[in-house]
Amino acid sequence: MATASAPLQLATASRPLSVGVGGGGGGGLHVGGARGGGAPPARRQRGLAVRSVASDRGVQGSVSPEEEISSVLNSIDSSTIASNIKHHAEFTPVFSPEHFSPLKAYHATAKSVLDTLIMNWNATYDYYDRTNVKQAYYLSMEFLQGRALTNAVGNLELTGQYAEALKQLGHSLEDVATQEPDAALGNGGLGRLASCFLDSLATLNYPAWGYGLRYKHGLFKQIITKDGQEEVAENWLEMGNPWEIVRSDVSYPVKFYGKVVEGTDGRMHWIGGENIKVVAHDVPIPGYRTKTTNNLRLWSTTVPSQDFDLEAFNAGDHASAYEAHLNAEKICHVLYPGDESPEGKVLRLKQQYTLCSASLQDIIARFERRAGDSLSWEDFPSKVAVQMNDTHPTLCIPELMRILIDVKGLSWNEAWSITERTVAYTNHTVLPEALEKWSLDIMQKLLPRHVEIIEKIDGELMNIIISKYGTADTSLLKKKIKEMRILDNIDLPDSIAKLFVKPKEKKESPAKLKDKLLVKSLEPSAVVEEKTVSRVEINKDSEEVEVDSEEVVEAENEDSEDELDPFVKSDPKLPRVVRMANLCVVGGHSVNGVAEIHSEIVKEDVFNSFYEMWPAKFQNKTNGVTPRRWIRFCNPELSTIISKWIGSDDWVLNTDKLAELKKFADDEDLQSEWRAAKKANKMKVVSLIREKTGYIVSPDAMFDVQVKRIHEYKRQLLNILGIVYRYKKMKEMSAKDRIKSFVPRVCIFGGKAFATYIQAKRIVKFITDVAATVNHDPEIGDLLKVVFVPDYNVSVAEALIPASELSQHISTAGMEASGTSNMKFAMNGCILIGTLDGANVEIREEVGDENFFLFGAEAHEIAGLRKERAQGKFVPDPRFEEVKRYVRSGVFGTYNYDDLMGSLEGNEGYGRADYFLVGKDFPSYIECQEKVDKAYRDQKLWTRMSILNTASSSKFNSDRTIHEYAKDIWDIKPVILP
Repeated sequence: MATASAPLQLATASRPLSVGVGGGGGGGLHVGGARGGGAPPARRQRGLAVRSVASDRGVQGSVSPEEEISSVLNSIDSSTIASNIKHHAEFTPVFSPEHFSPLKAYHATAKSVLDTLIMNWNATYDYYDRTNVKQAYYLSMEFLQGRALTNAVGNLELTGQYAEALKQLGHSLEDVATQEPDAALGNGGLGRLASCFLDSLATLNYPAWGYGLRYKHGLFKQIITKDGQEEVAENWLEMGNPWEIVRSDVSYPVKFYGKVVEGTDGRMHWIGGENIKVVAHDVPIPGYRTKTTNNLRLWSTTVPSQDFDLEAFNAGDHASAYEAHLNAEKICHVLYPGDESPEGKVLRLKQQYTLCSASLQDIIARFERRAGDSLSWEDFPSKVAVQMNDTHPTLCIPELMRILIDVKGLSWNEAWSITERTVAYTNHTVLPEALEKWSLDIMQKLLPRHVEIIEKIDGELMNIIISKYGTADTSLLKKKIKEMRILDNIDLPDSIAKLFVKPKEKKESPAKLKDKLLVKSLEPSAVVEEKTVSRVEINKDSEEVEVDSEEVVEAENEDSEDELDPFVKSDPKLPRVVRMANLCVVGGHSVNGVAEIHSEIVKEDVFNSFYEMWPAKFQNKTNGVTPRRWIRFCNPELSTIISKWIGSDDWVLNTDKLAELKKFADDEDLQSEWRAAKKANKMKVVSLIREKTGYIVSPDAMFDVQVKRIHEYKRQLLNILGIVYRYKKMKEMSAKDRIKSFVPRVCIFGGKAFATYIQAKRIVKFITDVAATVNHDPEIGDLLKVVFVPDYNVSVAEALIPASELSQHISTAGMEASGTSNMKFAMNGCILIGTLDGANVEIREEVGDENFFLFGAEAHEIAGLRKERAQGKFVPDPRFEEVKRYVRSGVFGTYNYDDLMGSLEGNEGYGRADYFLVGKDFPSYIECQEKVDKAYRDQKLWTRMSILNTASSSKFNSDRTIHEYAKDIWDIKPVILP
């Protein structure tokens, strides 16, 4: 891969550091002069800078760009870096000068690295501006970055130099790096994937930016107590973030509420309401062995200072004076604020719209600036690709339409054509609750203009459906409209409603009705019902019947009109909603799933009607993870072995080369080195577990790991019930039989349960209760330990994954879109136990059936199994009933687990009937675990399996995924900086 070279040199007063990335309506922010204010000249010459040596390439001969960069960077003297770090410690006044603490050393080191990144950063975007290349913009509510320091120095290939420099200053790079808190900008796989993609985009030299929100507190910090999970505010920004540059000059207005009026210019104007201001915070994303440094732009929210009500403040009404600021700032306080309350729902919708509006305004400003005098909106899709990471950024579609129509003056058809060709959607779930549905009433109040636009898109969609399916088969048409509409439980427009009529039975004319009633009234035995009396009066004198005139009118109307199908009207008992996923499919030019099985489910089930209409829109893009962070940097022991046996470290950029390990899989020397690397990583986790939980575990036991968001479909409950069954069987045996029957295991869990997800929090409580009992049982000792690692994040994953030997990916088949942790585990030589779900299917295909522990029902069986359960035909395995009784016996404490166990029982009902099929898969699961024990006893076999997992993991490199997105969806090309 051709890359630009980027040597380092000392910055002097005549070579000022350049800070910032061009954005918004202006160019890059370039700050003249060196840091240090009035410092003497010697102090002002300490910044590390980067220059291009592209002009030297003509005399470099056959030296590759990668080798050139590596050679130059590795020649940088560690003493120069140490001097630069000292400069920042002294002249970047974040901390008091008394002593050079590890935390101060971290900030100074980060600023030193940032000096290097800034030069590449500016050069990257100056070049993109000059060449006006097509650029991709990745919009995501989550970016789970992990620590930036080790990643940045690793990508710059300066790890050794920085380690030596810090050693000269009395610190170790490892200790300094641990001072960095994980950026609390995500929760799970969605954010981790987005961050892997940014790494690959920069490494592969693709012009791309990420856009997100700068959450002050992230999701939450998880604390594990005797009561289970507790949540406290995340404090990652408390000591500042040295990696970000606040771009006070890049800000945009964002509006909520108000009303829509038509102006004299014929355009719709959104006026009044609540106005906030977004401000950009830029974070550099360096590529590996390349000068390309892309940008992650995060938005914070505030209001202009004039919105502070000084008069109210001076009058003593301090809360009112600051109300506008608080309303604005709380938008970026917390990731996924609880939405049980109406206020929570409004806040979440504000978050999503803020991301979309701010990012699109920024993208459009950049497009206009780059186009200059040759601006043509028709060119927009050829210069801009917007990728919506899940449904959270769906409002990009009506927002882009609004800007193009109301602000830029384009027609509806022009704006729709541009929007559809610009925007694409990645679906990450088949879970109905995750396919977002927003209250139309809330959206109407908060975003009135967008609702108008969505209503029109919905109407246009129904016209397309009618044109495709015709009106002859109204049952089919009704089915398609019901499935595909963007607006759900909303009255059909009159023009479409008239297609759905039921002919009424002909009623008798008023004259005939009158004659019949007269005859009836003359019969002695005639009994007039009460309801008839209210409508018919009998004149006893004339013995004639007077028919109510209103009834005559109604009869005439009924006789002349057919009856509308109830389908055309909304049900007042049900909520009126906007189906965001449907809007994504309609408004974008591409819809992709994230694993082969998931993409098939998307086409055959979730969006089947859309697939029938637009099959070319649907694609698969199997997820991937970056091999830089997830092998090279987090597992240096294994990386060294891989490079040694392959003969180079080319695999870091070309993971296909990992396959070369296969020919050495049975080599005893490689196996010995492989086991030693695993043992070294396990020792690190022993220390981590002791530090975070107080438990002492044996590094000689198998490390069995399940780390992911706590959710019923991910089935941590199946795992812990399997452990309980294992524990019970151990207790029933003699010590000698226990040792003979079971391989020692340390069963490690990690992950957060959403604060309002009661059942998930019960599972966390259950795991910790089992741990408290098992880990203090002297009869069991090191034969079984259970550990829940609190506050699981990227940094914890970077320690656990290299040390893991068995990893559990045991979701109910058909419910996990892909997963990415399974890829990281396989890359690091961990063997998976799992169902045929998500990317497990493809991992098993790559590594071989014999190197994957498979159990459980398959995706195509799930619906039938649930139906069987509802019919009362499910017969639970005796071992499953046994383990539930054991839990209820109180052996794990006094907590009442009836609700948790009850969710696995019954044949129907919310929170019952074992929707996720734990009971169905339990026998298969524990039998598969017996196979795991048998395989682990043969360490030669196990090590071979481990090597083959790493050797077969090439497909799951995010570089491959990004190449596919770039070619098939975004139509962007790599750009090599000069």
